[in-house]
Amino acid sequence: MRVFVTGASGWIGSAVVPELIGAGHQVVGLARSDASAAALTAAGAEVQRGTLDDLDSLRSAAAASDGVIHLAFKHDVAFSGGFEEAIEADRLVVETFGDALAGSGRPLVVAAGTLGLAPGRVATEGDRVPDGQTPGNPGAGRHAITQLTLSLASRDIRSSVVRFAPTVYGEGDRGFIAMLVDIARTRGVSGYIGDGSHRWPAVHRFDAAHLIRLAVETAPAGSALHATADEGVRIRAVAEVIGRHLDLPVVSVSPEESAEHFGWLAGTLAFDGPVSSVLTRELLGWQPTHPGLIDDLDKGHYFRTPTTA
Repeated sequence: MRVFVTGASGWIGSAVVPELIGAGHQVVGLARSDASAAALTAAGAEVQRGTLDDLDSLRSAAAASDGVIHLAFKHDVAFSGGFEEAIEADRLVVETFGDALAGSGRPLVVAAGTLGLAPGRVATEGDRVPDGQTPGNPGAGRHAITQLTLSLASRDIRSSVVRFAPTVYGEGDRGFIAMLVDIARTRGVSGYIGDGSHRWPAVHRFDAAHLIRLAVETAPAGSALHATADEGVRIRAVAEVIGRHLDLPVVSVSPEESAEHFGWLAGTLAFDGPVSSVLTRELLGWQPTHPGLIDDLDKGHYFRTPTTA
């Protein structure tokens, strides 16, 4: 297939591109910078210059493809306080792809998240977040994009959503785990909130890329898929590995003090959200093969140099 990929030079996308090319697909990647364009060219992909705001360009690229994978999200806008703006931009992009692919039977794979899907219990692929979900749910907003994507199956689009664990880890990661390492270095202790029993699902970057390929190739229309290899890793276990590698005390941080200690990450860190991928594995034959989060942490690559700029 000729596959158009947004976010193709990002953390997950840069693993998806070689996964697709290695399976014999052509890749056209969206690039908003010279550096992204150069990285895509070096990986063997074609380049389409533009941003998520260039809806006409996105529509044309989708119409000229055999399938679309939408991984990009305005994280910079969301993390600087513009979460609703980022969600609205994402909605417009998905609607644009829907218009371009309607009636074609072609695949559209959209990235989403598992955070906040089923607080306090193990979430499954069958879970849906209702409209008007509870304020404070850290996954609020993006779940509406999931529903929009799945609804496109009624327009003869083989639409599917891949819900990613909040932790997509691996060497080179600059996400939540890297942030926790930096906080531990700065604070001089490796902390967890309360009793540390909160659970985070996790998936290795390369296993996630493999699932994305399977989704664009074979996922049935209207499929919700879960990119979770570890169903739920307790945050205290993560803190203990960080403390051991940095030779720092491992301490409990009270919920009242968590915002001061962890900053904006506190709300996400305190959320208990284990997620199953049993149905995804059965449906697509996906089997994660890379080390789990704790084993990957123990390899030491998160601790070799300071992890964020």
